Amino acid sequence: MPISAFPRVRLAHLPTPLEPMERLANYLGGPELYIKRDDCTGLATGGNKTRKLEFLVADALRQGADTILTAGAVQSNHVRQAAAAAARAGLGCHALLEREVPCEKSSYRKSGNVLLDGLLGCRLDYCRRGTDLPSAMRVTAQALRAQGRKPYIVPIGGSNAVGSLGYVQCANEIEEQCRVRGVGVTRLLHATGSGGTQAGLLAGFREAGPELEVIGISVSADRAVQRRKVRRLTSELWELMGLGDPLPPSAVHVRDEFVGEGYGQPTDAMLEAVQLCARLEGILLDPVYSGKAMAGLIHMVRSGELNAGDTVVFLHTGGAAGMFAYDWYLGRS
Repeated sequence: MPISAFPRVRLAHLPTPLEPMERLANYLGGPELYIKRDDCTGLATGGNKTRKLEFLVADALRQGADTILTAGAVQSNHVRQAAAAAARAGLGCHALLEREVPCEKSSYRKSGNVLLDGLLGCRLDYCRRGTDLPSAMRVTAQALRAQGRKPYIVPIGGSNAVGSLGYVQCANEIEEQCRVRGVGVTRLLHATGSGGTQAGLLAGFREAGPELEVIGISVSADRAVQRRKVRRLTSELWELMGLGDPLPPSAVHVRDEFVGEGYGQPTDAMLEAVQLCARLEGILLDPVYSGKAMAGLIHMVRSGELNAGDTVVFLHTGGAAGMFAYDWYLGRS
């Protein structure tokens, strides 16, 4: 089934730019580098979740929902974009925020995405670390229905088959931009967490062949867990779209060396990556997702895994609003 057959509300500024990173490439001395600017999707400072929400909000409206119900960590980029998408669609928004990151800094608890969630009118409920968020959302949905509301549950990260359609569309967009530029991409790197972005890209690039490798840099789970998550989502997406032969397991590439001590916990490699992109390219990465993914790219260039024979696209998934919650770490010189 073609992507155009699925309901969609337009929320993003598309197509997002595909730009060369010449100064960073020269500094690293490795492959030709491009950056896909999905930090520029435009919805409440942008980010990758906006593409997913175009399909999820359309599905919510089709089902007659009046409230978007979702969840994430305290500084969730997804919750911020879900709140903005709900506002644009005239829906309420209710989110559960898990205290997943062991940080008691005032800026982490109150600024960045949390500040924007409130401005966007999102109702926030806080949950202790380790909460089963899908179960908690189901309980909250029952309570909302008892109040006469019609909630639509958007999974963490917007990552289900419907949400992943946004990155099928993105893969098509990248292919067209590369065709126009005459760019032959060999590797695409991006941050992978809830898994929907990677699943959508794999579905979208399914006809590109083995010469294009989609590599997810995990920001939370180890390689085995993350690969299972992405493979499950790709299977669901294949079924939704009515695609032919299933994706071979060998096509799901995940690196897990750059997580550090856990999700949302900063690393020195992330800090270097954020600083290099800011000072060489004028591009702001975030400390949770794109900063760790760029740390992975830098490591792979320095180790020779990515070399002068490669042309690499780095997918910037956004999240700059979250930088202000990490001022205590990013402010290090």
